[in-house]
Amino acid sequence: MFAPVVVLVRRVMGDPKFIKVRGQAIALHSQAITRFCNKFGIDRTRRQNWIRQARDNGKKLGLLA
Repeated sequence: MFAPVVVLVRRVMGDPKFIKVRGQAIALHSQAITRFCNKFGIDRTRRQNWIRQARDNGKKLGLLA
């Protein structure tokens, strides 16, 4: 779904910068999930499962192309 846009952005930015920005975005998303879980007392196992699910959904949508 998003793969063509991601590939285009990757070409424009160049691989090293794209990989850095993508890593930062993934880290921010994981931190947001962690903050949410800490705020509502959700256990570590469920948090890890949500982070894995976010990764898998990103792959399916083409965000990790």
